[in-house]
Amino acid sequence: MNNDLRLIINASKFAAEYHGGQVRKGAVARPYITHPLEVARIILEEGGIADVEVLAAAILHDTIEDTGASREDISEKFGDRVCSMVLECTDDKRLDKDDRKRLQIVNAPGKTAGAAVIKLADKIANVRDITFYPPNWTAERKSEYIQWATQVVAALPSGNEKLRKVFAKAVSEFQIKANL
Repeated sequence: MNNDLRLIINASKFAAEYHGGQVRKGAVARPYITHPLEVARIILEEGGIADVEVLAAAILHDTIEDTGASREDISEKFGDRVCSMVLECTDDKRLDKDDRKRLQIVNAPGKTAGAAVIKLADKIANVRDITFYPPNWTAERKSEYIQWATQVVAALPSGNEKLRKVFAKAVSEFQIKANL
């Protein structure tokens, strides 16, 4: 088997097992694994980025933050580069939500190219979910999320113009649907 395919399949299996039983916020309550797979799809299909380690890290980007997976699990199974990108995309859940959100903006400029792409695709996926699979949030909370996500994306290192345009379109679709 091709090693690139093996990495993607193993990352998908690992993420699916660790995210097993978790669901996305929203009335549809889609299985959580749809989110990291969508982030990887956005990077590949809409961003035109085929770096398999970036794609594997995208699939794994929430496993340390939201499951019992550890840094050692990721590093051992997927290598140091994948682990490093996952760690760059991991919030410290010991901090309160406001601090985590603030730190995403503060830390965005220092992201490596791979982590920046993952973060950008993650925000695209989240904005689309809020637009098309909305969580049970007030209109104000949805708008606040969009404003914050826009700040994170703006703070990321320059580059990835293709994905930045995709993000801008996702925000525009939200605004149209929300009548803003």
